[in-house]
Amino acid sequence: MTTSETHASPLDEKPGMLEGLRVVEWADERAEYVGLLLAGLGAEVIKIEPPQGNSTRDIGPFLDDLPGRERSLYFWTYNRNKKSVVIDIRGQEGRRALLDQLSNADVFLNGSADTLDDYSELRPKSLNEAYPGLITARMTSFGDDGPWKDFAASDLVHLALGGVMMNCGYDPNPLGEYDLPPIAPQIWHAYHIAGEQLAIGIAAALLYRTKTGLGQDVSVSIHEAVAKNPELDVMQWVMRRAPIRRQTNRHAVEVTDRAQSIALTKDGRWYITQAVSARDLRNLTPMLAEYGMQADLQPPPEDADKARNVPGSQTGSEARSHMFDVVQRFIRSWTYESMPWRKAQAAGLLWAPLRKPHENAIDRHWLTRGSFSEVEHPELGRRFVYPTSKWRASATSWRAGRRAPLLGEDTEAVLTRAARRPRSATARPSDESRPLNSARHGKPFPLQGVKILDFGWFLASAGGTRFLAGLGAESYKVEWKDNPDTRLAAMAPVGGRAARDAATAPLPGVVDSDMGGQFNNKNSGKRGISLNIRHPKGLRIAKDLVRICDIVAEGFSPGVLERLGLGYDVLKSIRPDIIYIQQSGMGAYGEYGRMRTVGPVAAAFAGQGDMSGLPDPAMPVGWGYSYLDWMGAYGYALALLGALHHRDCTGEGQWIDASQCEAGLFLTGATVLDWSANGREWKRYGNRSPYKPAAPHGAYRCLGKDRWIAIACFSDVHWTALARAAGHLEWIDDTRFASLADRLANQDNLDRAVEAWTSNHERYQLMEALQAVGIPAGVCQDAEDRCDRDPQLRHLQWLTEVTGTKIGTWPVYELPTKLSRTPAYIGGPTNRGAPCYGEDNEWVLTELLGMSSSEVQRLAEDGVI
Repeated sequence: MTTSETHASPLDEKPGMLEGLRVVEWADERAEYVGLLLAGLGAEVIKIEPPQGNSTRDIGPFLDDLPGRERSLYFWTYNRNKKSVVIDIRGQEGRRALLDQLSNADVFLNGSADTLDDYSELRPKSLNEAYPGLITARMTSFGDDGPWKDFAASDLVHLALGGVMMNCGYDPNPLGEYDLPPIAPQIWHAYHIAGEQLAIGIAAALLYRTKTGLGQDVSVSIHEAVAKNPELDVMQWVMRRAPIRRQTNRHAVEVTDRAQSIALTKDGRWYITQAVSARDLRNLTPMLAEYGMQADLQPPPEDADKARNVPGSQTGSEARSHMFDVVQRFIRSWTYESMPWRKAQAAGLLWAPLRKPHENAIDRHWLTRGSFSEVEHPELGRRFVYPTSKWRASATSWRAGRRAPLLGEDTEAVLTRAARRPRSATARPSDESRPLNSARHGKPFPLQGVKILDFGWFLASAGGTRFLAGLGAESYKVEWKDNPDTRLAAMAPVGGRAARDAATAPLPGVVDSDMGGQFNNKNSGKRGISLNIRHPKGLRIAKDLVRICDIVAEGFSPGVLERLGLGYDVLKSIRPDIIYIQQSGMGAYGEYGRMRTVGPVAAAFAGQGDMSGLPDPAMPVGWGYSYLDWMGAYGYALALLGALHHRDCTGEGQWIDASQCEAGLFLTGATVLDWSANGREWKRYGNRSPYKPAAPHGAYRCLGKDRWIAIACFSDVHWTALARAAGHLEWIDDTRFASLADRLANQDNLDRAVEAWTSNHERYQLMEALQAVGIPAGVCQDAEDRCDRDPQLRHLQWLTEVTGTKIGTWPVYELPTKLSRTPAYIGGPTNRGAPCYGEDNEWVLTELLGMSSSEVQRLAEDGVI
């Protein structure tokens, strides 16, 4: 659909961050995304397949809609740039061949762990003993043990149990009742979420191996990873016992409102018009007034609070709803193409189109950044478009590589080549004379000695350095009172922890900005500095900190740090091997560098906003939280870990230009490829499963208010077991449901029959009964369920208690990645919750920069700190 020149990527000319590493992959849909990430970062990924081919070759969509093991666009998407080696591990010869490959590998990516359980020599403990430098990386559904260890699962079931679905869906009716089920954002997001975090664990383990030569076992439970992805609900429940409720295409909140944030154009397309603070609203009235469509709107008073709020944390009001009504009138007067959203952005408004995924593949901004590439399929004589890059960097690049391998295409070449010693980087000198052990585990951190000058804020950047702090890096979080981070969300309750422990209803929160639960969750384990870098002395202090830090991290609009005197050229002149990362909504390089985004706006632009929801003409439902803030944070952390690995190998630092939107673009591979190969634009399908056929497949009402269960039947065996468990043997004999094809053709009738049964049953009892007969099923859990009822999350110790100086002791998300030698601890090297504003000024300035207490006092008096 586009010329090869349009999508040719200049990025492949540079090495990948993980260049030279060898990964052996044994994975199904649960972990193929991890292999895609590692291959994109430059590793050689050898995909082991059984003689009949990997099961994911049977997942659609297919080229020209003709199924075939070489025609799956799903397989093409998640296996690009890998090599296919056929090995039959059922025989001793096959297992010896696999062990020979592992003896020459750096990482064994095992995403189908259950298929290897019968072979003792292929279990993690045996492999770690046989090959001490090997990193075994495992993706499990629910963890290695615990009450739900053997539960059957799917993408839908994980999104239900993990709380994502209960954050996403349509508004309640005027009576406050939900007449439509929660909606699972599509597609494959449970595996994307868990995959990003397993990749982070692998990269951290590589850095530890650099220092010690030792590999280790790294694992992620999909259930645990997904349960930590929703943005606001858990901290609201943990801190104030306040539940939040889903809303259409905007954040789930404690009290729903009628302020729709998306609006329809006259030709039936959608725009998002997000507003989160008075500083945003002040720009609205002049914009509308230019067209005589401001109605009775007035800008807020000059003394209105200009603080930045966490999206979704503000309360609704009739005035706010009226403002969105006026905006919707304005948008309805335009066509999709003519709506002046770029002008609104220039006026400081958070407006953007809800794009379909393929529309980004022809956008000049993303083509300029190399976010998409055309990849040749020589056996077809055609080239197809893929998203191939998550960020730009000055010293490294993403590898578009070749198309996904044909079955067994590389078997002979790989199995007959000479052995090699697994690549190990040269350890860098460390200023740490002895290991710093985690206060929780008594084991070393993988990132000991790494120091970060951290200007990150909100979730997309502060959440990224959160991962590094949990892995042992020292993060010095910089704020200034004129523009502090978002601290006012999920506040500690009046009365503190004792009041919360005794509560039976939502509690009022304090207004102290040092006592925000959401800030505590994002910034545990860090030190806090208040530093005015606009002051010459403040800038000098920042430069002194750059000199001793490995990383400078920020999340401002492009150019902010440069204008303040800390651009990459300055940073590099101070420390030549510095790693500098910036993450904005759209990236610094390209045409949209100054475009303003928050999570929902980025998701709208990247395609996620329009992709989820019931089919047209229903509204798109989008995400009920800032999903791309978390996905951006995961990518931010992975980029930093990859850059540290590259620096360990080469001595070279770099500048990384990341964006929230690219984090979303990278997840749309199959839909973009379907457009490129089949000319098909994405269409929403609710909770159904069009690509891996299943019926029933959806969320079904249970006893109680807003209680639901997700059920996924992929086979006749599942269907027969469901009919027997339900006591409806007549379903088996019903010709409408006789085969999977019949059930797919009659899904409306099937869903009505299933829900008539589920609606009379308690949801957890129903889940246990269905799981007992092997059916993938899971309660659509909310925050209360995950915190107070989920025995598997409790078994996995998914929350960790940390103590903040002022806020006290509260649970926060622990990192879901389990590392056997170097376990993560969210309290980090400080063994503490998030810092109060400027809490560590004296420690940083005296311990790190050698100042005296009197000098620190003078800096405070001069307005520098």
